[in-house]
Amino acid sequence: MNSNSRSSPVPPANQSTDHLFSTAEDNYCETNRHWFVFLCSSLVTFLVLFLLVVGWRLLALVFRHIGADNSLPGGAEASTQQVIAALKDDPLAGQGQSNVVIGWITQQQEWADDLISGRTTTGRILVILRFQLGIASFIIYLIDCSAGGAVESCELWAHSTTQQVDLFFNLFFMIYFFIRFTAAPNKLSFLVEVFSMVDLLTIPPSFLAVYLNRNWLGLRFTRALHLRTLSDVLQYLNNLKVVSSIQLCQYVSTLTGIWLTCAGFVHLVENSGDFYDDFKNSQKLTYWECFYFTLNTISTVGYGDIVCKTTLGQISSTFFTLGALVMFTGSIPVIAEVFCNQSKYGGSYNNKKHKIRHIVLCGHITYESVSNFMSSFVRKDQVDVGLTLVILNRKEPDTELEGLLKRWYMQVQFFQGTAMDANDLLRVNVKEAEACLVFADKYCEDPDGEDAANIMRVISIKNCRADSRVIVQLLQSQSKAYLLSIRNWDTKRGDAAVCFSELKLGFIAQSCLAPGFSTLMANLFAMRSSYKTSSNMPQWQNDYCRGAGMKMYAELLSPAFVGMTFLEAAKLCFERLKLLLIAIGTKREDGTVARIAINPGAFVKVEPMTQGFFIAQSADEVKRASYYCKQCHGDFVGTTMIKECQCKSADNSSMGLLSKLSSQTPKKFDLEMQSFNSSLTPLLNAPKYVASCSKEPSKGFYPGSTVDQQRFDSTGMFHWCPEQQITSCLIDRDQAAMTVLSNHVVICLFSDARSPLIGLRNLVLPLRVSSFHFSELRHIVFVGDKEYIQKEWKNLCNFPKISILNGSPLDQDNLRAVSINRCSMCVVLLTCKSNAEDGSLVDKEAVLCSLNIKTMTFDVASDLPQTPLDKDLDCLPLGSDVSTDLCAKLEKHAVEFGFDIPMITELGNDANVRFLDQDDDDEGNNDPSIEFYMTQPFACGMAFAVSVFDSLMSTTYFNSSALTLIRSLITGGGTQELEQIMARGIGPRRGCSSAETVAPQNRCHVMQISVGESHFAKVKESSSYGELFVYALQSFGILCIGLYRLCDVPSGATDVSSSKRYVITNPPDDFPLLLTDKVFCLVPNTMCQQSDGH
Repeated sequence: MNSNSRSSPVPPANQSTDHLFSTAEDNYCETNRHWFVFLCSSLVTFLVLFLLVVGWRLLALVFRHIGADNSLPGGAEASTQQVIAALKDDPLAGQGQSNVVIGWITQQQEWADDLISGRTTTGRILVILRFQLGIASFIIYLIDCSAGGAVESCELWAHSTTQQVDLFFNLFFMIYFFIRFTAAPNKLSFLVEVFSMVDLLTIPPSFLAVYLNRNWLGLRFTRALHLRTLSDVLQYLNNLKVVSSIQLCQYVSTLTGIWLTCAGFVHLVENSGDFYDDFKNSQKLTYWECFYFTLNTISTVGYGDIVCKTTLGQISSTFFTLGALVMFTGSIPVIAEVFCNQSKYGGSYNNKKHKIRHIVLCGHITYESVSNFMSSFVRKDQVDVGLTLVILNRKEPDTELEGLLKRWYMQVQFFQGTAMDANDLLRVNVKEAEACLVFADKYCEDPDGEDAANIMRVISIKNCRADSRVIVQLLQSQSKAYLLSIRNWDTKRGDAAVCFSELKLGFIAQSCLAPGFSTLMANLFAMRSSYKTSSNMPQWQNDYCRGAGMKMYAELLSPAFVGMTFLEAAKLCFERLKLLLIAIGTKREDGTVARIAINPGAFVKVEPMTQGFFIAQSADEVKRASYYCKQCHGDFVGTTMIKECQCKSADNSSMGLLSKLSSQTPKKFDLEMQSFNSSLTPLLNAPKYVASCSKEPSKGFYPGSTVDQQRFDSTGMFHWCPEQQITSCLIDRDQAAMTVLSNHVVICLFSDARSPLIGLRNLVLPLRVSSFHFSELRHIVFVGDKEYIQKEWKNLCNFPKISILNGSPLDQDNLRAVSINRCSMCVVLLTCKSNAEDGSLVDKEAVLCSLNIKTMTFDVASDLPQTPLDKDLDCLPLGSDVSTDLCAKLEKHAVEFGFDIPMITELGNDANVRFLDQDDDDEGNNDPSIEFYMTQPFACGMAFAVSVFDSLMSTTYFNSSALTLIRSLITGGGTQELEQIMARGIGPRRGCSSAETVAPQNRCHVMQISVGESHFAKVKESSSYGELFVYALQSFGILCIGLYRLCDVPSGATDVSSSKRYVITNPPDDFPLLLTDKVFCLVPNTMCQQSDGH
């Protein structure tokens, strides 16, 4: 090739421009190539920019050395680095005292940076536009390659559409290049960046082609490297959000860009030939053949059907092979890892196609929690159908959970993610979810940390959707106060917190007052499908199973109930409708806020639009309460004919509205419920206690104290005493042995100073409710580590009648010292310690303690006191001498064998229930497949597990007021004020007598009354449960809700050796009674006062 040839062909003067490029001229263009001119244009441009940058720096260095006030040529006063350095050196900088001034170069640099960065909308648009134009320019290159022309051709620019379009694209690239050049803090590093080199290799030749009237494919293939920015573009467009997807896109786009670029280089050198050999060894290869060859080379396969003939092509193939080894070695494993880590539980939930409502379950998801929830959520009698459960969990499901998902694949979908990530919440479509249920780890070692995590999940959900309904599980009761600080937390909208500590210990506390009550209540809110009796099962199991199928429902009362007292309505529901009415939702005078009144007695009347709370087998049975019409159904004997009538009487004028509203239950309830402040509004006609506001300290808190000695907290809900030091409540073994304890509560603790808080306040509060007279309060004796009790003492020091024995509950001497054989209930609590190696060992202390107590024997006569009682420690009237009557009373409460001691044990693992009763003859009790609810220890009220609260999540969703009712019935009525006081750690405050504090003292409470004794002395052996129910309701206002019967006791027996009882919830009215039965009752406070007066 002649390097001195002319720069462009010159046609003869008399030749027409239409025949400018003749065949001769084409040959002339091919023989006189100007590829080096195009290449030199890029090189010269780079060198010019490089020299400008270096010269600028040298000039700036010179000016800096001669001390020209740190000024740069062109009016640039300071660089950004100088400004920062000056601000560090000058303490007055930023206050108008610094001499450093931002120059115009710095301003332009910041402007350019904002213009092209992804932080601004303009920058994102320019990045996307550059990517699109870069790919379009590469496509034009492919078009020119596929046209069949040579690498370099003589073509008039005005006649080449592809050249014109490409020049337009390069004008944009040039402008964008100089903007980037201006924004770059280090200009030299910018010049050698990949995209800068691409611009330098493509922009100058495109402008030079206009002048030379030549088209050189050259290095335009480097535009394929713009594919590297594909991940950024997709992120700007919100198409890529997951990290794994971003990584995969980056690696794939980078590999593809390099692959296309290598193919373009092979196409260039093979179609051009070696320049030093006068281009004689060139070969005609299409771009796609080069693409195929490059693929074989990079993948190190090399079929040999296409080979490089030029030296440059062969050398490049060698480097491609070596580079491919490095590139594939580093990239392929990463891509494979991304693919392997792609979970089948990715993706997103879309309910727009089928328009199916869904609920989101998140938090600590396990097989146990999901299965317990599903057992109550999916029922045959469930009214709210068409709901899908969408589970969001960080980890993939284990084998057990995956099997459950397969069984319920039509109702449950699983997605891997976390509620703390807004993108994951959008994947499960939380904005359209009916509710979000947040589960907690019930067995964690850090309850406070678990609560904090769940509260953060609630905040994340509320930030994603402010009006989302959230039901969250919490472990500690004091954590509920933090929910109140969440701006969008609204209980009126259905937001609720299921607190394990509050409910669990509340259930156990009520079992201290009425053994077996925890089982009765747990079966009510579990909402499992009704059990079927069988002739193959023992009679006690058939009775228990029928009651275990009972559930709690809410329904609007028909206008026929308006004007009735609660007792009249309850009697009507029981006798005519075969329903058990336990509470009603009453409204304030302004009609804005509703409260729940549990057995308010004869002082509260049913008002229009009142909601009743029932215990029944199914929702269809409860609808009788909304259908009942005195005119149409008054003469009906059975319940099957009670249907919605078309009565137009005044009494039923609103029946249509009621029917419409009742059709929504138990799905949702529009009745707004507040946190339980009191079960009743002030009853003006009911007798009241008078709380003392005297500032004098109490002289003693012993049974037999006068009413004036009674003191209550600021809410009026609980008995209160001045703050006690823990040392004043500590007793040693000798002191305990000299103290006559009877009908007391013994609490066995295994927690130590390092254990997390259990929340003993929640156990003490229900035992110190103000609805009990002071003389009825049972003494509480803690047996455990005093260092642990010291941690909880600030929440216990204001409650009377508490003693502490420092020692192990496994020591029988400690148990004898606290007179465990005369206690009304022994409670064995589980410590918050998880066992990662073997989960079945989590209950080892509780099980061993229970078995240890059952093996104890007692000599009742030798245990009776022989001396007067100690004034400081007794639990009987001061100065009482040991008399025959006293010994008889003590002997009545004492038992001879440990297995007769009433006891309830908390379990962490449901399967460990089979260890509690090793003498049980029931073979099913030791069957691991038997549900916890069907085991005899649970049916007898001897065992309790926190797993039952997973079912409460389902109950709370379907019945938003059910949780309020349960808390009112179990905890004695905690208030928001009390929760805030406890959250501040200052303990209960002393209160004075007022209408607000006196009213709570008149609410009902749970009791257990024996048939044939006390109030039920007139009940005979042949009586039925229905007769007992009506007699108790009419005579004393007592509401009976179930029986506690000895297992397999023959009719007529009065003296039995067995003490094992089981729970029967809401027996039928014709159910025969036994004289040994005990009755679960909701007793009004007024009856207790009348009883005290006798």
